[in-house]
Amino acid sequence: MKRVLLSWSSGKDSAWALHLLRQDPNIELVGLLTTLNAEFDRVAMHGTRRSVLEAQAAAARLPLSIIPLPWPCSNEIYEQRMADACSRAIDDGIDAIAFGDLFLADIRAYREKQLELTGLEPLFPLWEIPTGRLAREMIAGGLRAKLACVDTKQLPASFAGRDFDEALLRDLPPETDPCGERGEFHTCVYAGPMFTAPLQVEPGEVVNRDGFVFADLQ
Repeated sequence: MKRVLLSWSSGKDSAWALHLLRQDPNIELVGLLTTLNAEFDRVAMHGTRRSVLEAQAAAARLPLSIIPLPWPCSNEIYEQRMADACSRAIDDGIDAIAFGDLFLADIRAYREKQLELTGLEPLFPLWEIPTGRLAREMIAGGLRAKLACVDTKQLPASFAGRDFDEALLRDLPPETDPCGERGEFHTCVYAGPMFTAPLQVEPGEVVNRDGFVFADLQ
């Protein structure tokens, strides 16, 4: 059986990857791996608080490994800390790291290159599933999430804080990817078949920082 760590963003894609991986009898999921902006104690881009991140891991019944990153963070520092995390994973008998990427080939190629010499296999359980179909499968399957971050260069700020649901999919501009894979939006998952119970979260402040609107969950 392949022992797998899942790269966990706190959003819908990594959550659905978790759900699918658990259905594979040849895979043993052994933990979640997350990078955290140490300056703000939040997941970068998603803006998810550490407390929500830890609640997600508890609901998923998986240990959480956090990689703290400085702010700002150079690519060199990021890659060194990821390399250190990969070394620890090998020491712990991990065979692979899974990612929730959907179709961006350059991102996949980067991850494959970073893992190439580590001995860890990269896995992409959601790769090239049509994103319109995938979004509806997530919603129909019980996944519940809110838009935690919106890139206002690609999507109106009013979408921040909305539920990721059928109404949202109908309202998205036609050029927007239904899963936000080009960075149009990022989500925070609070319920779904990957969790033992829904998280008790409340909406918090909505703020605009450098063209990105963040809707807090706490």
